[in-house]
This record gives sequence, structure tokens and C-alpha cells, in this order.
Amino acid sequence: MSAAPKKDKVIIFDTTLRDGEQSPGATMNLDEKLQIARMLAKMKVDVIEAGFPIASPGDHDAVKAVASEIEGPIIAGLARSLEKDIERAASAVKPAKKPRIHVFLATSPIHRQFKLEKAKDEILKQAVWAVKLAKGYVDDVEFSPEDASRTEPEFVCEVVQAVIEAGAKTVNIPDTVGYAVPDQYALLIRTLKEKVPNINKAVISVHCHNDLGLAVANSLAAVRAGARQVECTINGIGERAGNASLEEVVMAMRTRSDFFDHVATGVETKHLMAASKLVSNATGIHVQRNKAIVGENAFSHEAGIHQHGVLKERTTYEIMHPEDVGVEKSKLVLGKHSGKHALGERLKELGYELNKKQLEDAFERFKNLCDKKKTIYDADLVALVEDQLVHGSPVWELELLQVSSGNKSLATATVILRKTSEGAGKKDEPQRFQDAAIGDGPIDALTNAIDRITGVPGKIMDYQVRAVTEGREAQGEVDVKVDFEGNVVHGRGFSTDIVEASAKAYLNAVCRAIMQGSSDVKSAERPGHVPPKPVGATP
Repeated sequence: MSAAPKKDKVIIFDTTLRDGEQSPGATMNLDEKLQIARMLAKMKVDVIEAGFPIASPGDHDAVKAVASEIEGPIIAGLARSLEKDIERAASAVKPAKKPRIHVFLATSPIHRQFKLEKAKDEILKQAVWAVKLAKGYVDDVEFSPEDASRTEPEFVCEVVQAVIEAGAKTVNIPDTVGYAVPDQYALLIRTLKEKVPNINKAVISVHCHNDLGLAVANSLAAVRAGARQVECTINGIGERAGNASLEEVVMAMRTRSDFFDHVATGVETKHLMAASKLVSNATGIHVQRNKAIVGENAFSHEAGIHQHGVLKERTTYEIMHPEDVGVEKSKLVLGKHSGKHALGERLKELGYELNKKQLEDAFERFKNLCDKKKTIYDADLVALVEDQLVHGSPVWELELLQVSSGNKSLATATVILRKTSEGAGKKDEPQRFQDAAIGDGPIDALTNAIDRITGVPGKIMDYQVRAVTEGREAQGEVDVKVDFEGNVVHGRGFSTDIVEASAKAYLNAVCRAIMQGSSDVKSAERPGHVPPKPVGATP
């Protein structure tokens, strides 16, 4: 059997600490930069561009600190094609075991005319001079013709050939303003390979911005065309709309190894999620929920069809293993689009084995809860099932509750209760009853109304309420102890409406008292009890 062909390595050049920090409001202190640099080294990125040393004394010191401590990756410092910049970069990266100076100079017509006010020959001369000067400090020099994607291709070729002759080991082709599209950008890379006679003496690198949302697509197209270094950032942060996202570039090549069968990176992807969170916390730039690879929703499924598919076979709706990027496992998000199958699986994980009828009842309650809450937590599910189980087969069920109260008005409550099959008598006996009552506050009013319907008055001895989950829309749990003439019964109720939860808890206690069979709480036998008229009955 013949050996598998050797794959070319795609060098991952991380510029989170330089271009990423240029995101508005993303400035990091020295400790934060060192933490991120350590994580990047742990991930085995090949190059860390630690900063722009001439930008400030703090930036110089940060690059120097990273160069002094971090081992493994090449440590690069950015410099304009100016003597003071290159000297400053050389000073910062000097402690590194593998130092690199990355020099750049704009080449596009718009930059030549309006920013530099230089002709092509002046640009070419300055680029060669800058590379030679940097080469005097370090052996590893990278050169970038800034705004290359908007530069005449023949001039890009001329500059690249000249800087390679001057000693550049890497030539980076930036899409500085995110203007390129994949086919055009790939063509530029192929043009360099075809028309620059000494191109094999240097690594072709790409640095893409995301102004049109094409940074990753352009980077991957360039790799297919022959580029062997990709410059990117964690979470895709950077100037304006950001840079190519490191995690997306790496995982695209790994996941679609059939398409990128000739290349591979050395990045240990299991650290991607941790790196994402570290950068997010340090910069204050939060990752959008639907961000590819590291977003909160990246391995989450809510639609019932998707959840059912994933439970049967993960690859129906997942093209990556969550563990490969540092996510513990896929998450079945329970919401209004979820199916009964997913709910049953989650309840099993929480320790509840429900029969078919119980699951159907739980699913109906779950759907009703989803209409009230955006986020359903495990604690919500526990409360939902507990509410179902503690009520069991009640004699009475709450169907409608309307309460009016205020600090200068008398509290009133209107209640409709439905008598269940457990409490019903003859088949033609009315099932729904309505009554109203007043009280000293909404809870007193609603319990009085329930007493008038059931004929089983009780006295609340203990009343406790707590939030089941966090947030303003959290479910509330009400726990009551009710004294029915010496028989103290416990009741619980759950709802996003605390008054409704109170009614459910009290009614739960009433039903338990009735189901215990004590003769002094049977509503049908209570002396003096006048049952209310059934709902819909003629007055």
C-alpha cells in the first residue's frame, strides 16, 4: 500500500495582539496580552504578531515581554518601512528565540497618490531598503505591500520579486480593506506563482479583512491557489469589520479535508473555545451567539426535526465534533420549536422517566411555558415535571384566574375551576364552576374564591415563594402549608405569574386534603356549603 501524500503545512500567523487590539475599545493590558500569548502558544500557532512596537512605549514593552516569555511560536513585531519603526521592532523582538520583523508599505494607486505621495519607483526603492535594514537585525523578515488587492497585479509582482531578492522570507498579500472576492484574490495568488521568478524562495501569506464578510472565504481561496500562511485573529476581531477568524480558517481546512486534501495546520483545535472566551473577556468584545465554531449556538439545536436527527445520528445536523473545538458536547436547546423526543431525552438526563401519557402532558405544559419564556433552563423543566407530579390526578384544576388589587382598593378575585374525572360524579354533572370573592390582598381573595367553589376552606399556616430560575421572566415556586380543621396539608405550585403559582399551590393542598379521604374535607358533604352555579348555567 502506497503512503499517503505528504501535506503542505499552512502556517497560522495570529495577529490578535496587534490587528485584533486595533478594534475600537479592545485595548489590552500587559497581563492580558501575556495570557493570550500563552494560550496561542498552547494552541501551537506558528507565528504570534505581538504588537506594533513604535505605536507606544507600552506596546513596545508588551511585545518585548511576549518575546521574552513565550517559546515555540515565532514572535513578530510590525513596522512601517521607516528606520525608527524597524529599529523599535528589532528592539522589541530581540529576546525571542525566533524573532521576526514584519515591514509594510502601501502600493495601491489610491495610497500612492493620497497617503504617500510617491511614484512606483520610489515605493519599490523604499520597500527594498526597508527589508534590507530589517534583515540586518533578524534573519526572518516578512514584507507586506499594503492594499495589495487594489494594486495593479503587475506592480505587486514587481515589488514581491524585489523584496524577495532583498531577503524577505515571507511575502504577505493583504486585502487591507476587504475589497477582494475569492476568485479575484485567488487569481492574484496564482499570478504571483506564475510570474514572479523567485517566488519559491518565500512563503506566500495572506491577510484578509472582513468588510464584505469574505475574509475567511478569500483566505481559503488563496490557500487553494498556493498561499501557505494565513494571517488571522481569534474571534475574527480587528480593524473595522475585523479579520479572518482563526477558528473558522483552521476548522474549515480540517472539516473539509476532502477539499483541502493537500494542506493542514498544526493548530491544536481543542483549545479554540477557551481561546475565544479568553480574548472576549480581555477585549470586552463579546462573541455573537450564532458565530461559527465558537458561538454559543454553534453546537446547539432547537428545532424538533434537528433534535430528533441529532439524537438518532449526530452527523445529520453536525459536521464537526464539539469536543474538537473544546465544547463538552452538543446542546439540545429546549424552546418552542423543540419536539417531544428532545424533551423526553432531557428529562431522562435530569432523572425523570415518564410514561407516554405523562410525557404528552409534560410536553403540553412545556409548550405553554415556552410562550411565556424565551429561555428554558433545566430548573424550569424540573419545576414543570414536579408541578405535574405533585398535582397527580387532582380533583380540581385551575382554568382561569383574574385578580384585581391595589394599595387603595379592595382585592377581588374571579376563579374558574374544572372538576376532573377524579372528582366528577355523574356523566352529565357540570364540570366547570366559577365564583368570585374579596379579601385582604390578592392571595386572600383568590383562596376565598377557591373555598367558595370547592367547599373546603383552609387556613394558610406557612407561605413561601422563590424564583426557580434567573431573570425577570423566571418561574416562581410557591410552597404552602394549609390547615383544614386540624389536618395540615402541604401544597406547591409553579408559574411565571406568582399569583397563579399561589393559586396552584393552594388548590394543590385542597385536592390533597380531599384525596386523603377525610370526611371533614369532602366538599360534597360540607354542611352549609352552597355550590356555585356551573359556568354557562342560566342565572
